[in-house]
Amino acid sequence: MQDVPSLIAQAREGRPRAVARLISLVEGASPQLREVMAALAPLTGGAYVVGLTGSPGVGKSTSTSALVSAYRREGKRVGVLAVDPSSPFSGGALLGDRVRMSDHASDPGVYIRSMATRGHLGGLAWAAPQAIRVLDAAGCDVVLVETVGVGQSEVEIAAQADTSVVLLAPGMGDGIQAAKAGILEIGDVYVVNKADRDGADATARELNHMLGLGESRAPGDWRPPIVKTVASRGEGVDEVVAALEKHRGWMAERGVLAERRRERAAHEIETIAVTALRERIGDLRGDRRVGVLAERVVAGELDVYRAADELVAGVTRE
Repeated sequence: MQDVPSLIAQAREGRPRAVARLISLVEGASPQLREVMAALAPLTGGAYVVGLTGSPGVGKSTSTSALVSAYRREGKRVGVLAVDPSSPFSGGALLGDRVRMSDHASDPGVYIRSMATRGHLGGLAWAAPQAIRVLDAAGCDVVLVETVGVGQSEVEIAAQADTSVVLLAPGMGDGIQAAKAGILEIGDVYVVNKADRDGADATARELNHMLGLGESRAPGDWRPPIVKTVASRGEGVDEVVAALEKHRGWMAERGVLAERRRERAAHEIETIAVTALRERIGDLRGDRRVGVLAERVVAGELDVYRAADELVAGVTRE
């Protein structure tokens, strides 16, 4: 058993090993997880959570690393959650070494953690919300969450971040993908990376046109900016940071930031409650009540919805 108060105190002092142990408790669904979350609750709320998503190959890791450098120049502590696909053998993160972020490995003001999706859809690991909370409580000013390469609908990062950054690159058909996928709805800031390639201007124009077609904004509503970068050389990254800070200010001024965080907490509560209920119902397989209800359905006495209602009511009364 871990000494949770001691771990949290060490994490608050910036000790990476303590942060790592706390996140491991989260990922492993430790019996101490409730104790950890209860202790962290009053320490959270200070970090600005930025999600980065986009198709595979657009330069998410390189862009994340460049943003870390930019925020460190401002003296901010940065946490990075890099969510990777899971190994089919170990269940761990396939790209766990994060070689593109090795420049920050020795910086005590940066904490980088790879997390495996472990089969969870949506581009995020199931434990990401609690891991974000650990980094927040550990004193990170900014938490960058890099998702796995997303496709048509894996846009869950929008529900977990204060600001969502969607990355695209020229020559990858991203404009067409943007039209089909949900990313036009989730992006707060759009970044056309690898802007030194042919077609970068055309990609930005096409994206701007699509955003214009899809928008129905009132005066004063946020209009997502489009920033061109060459993240591998650090070009345009300061402009991305400026766009992020502008969006953060706009959200704070209009109460959007607080509302997003309430929605995030509500979603997390609902997910935990549904998971707990599913586990309790799963424990009833072979329970006499399920068999009796099944017999009544087969006999035509009950429909499956009323049977499910009776089962849920019985479980919740226990």
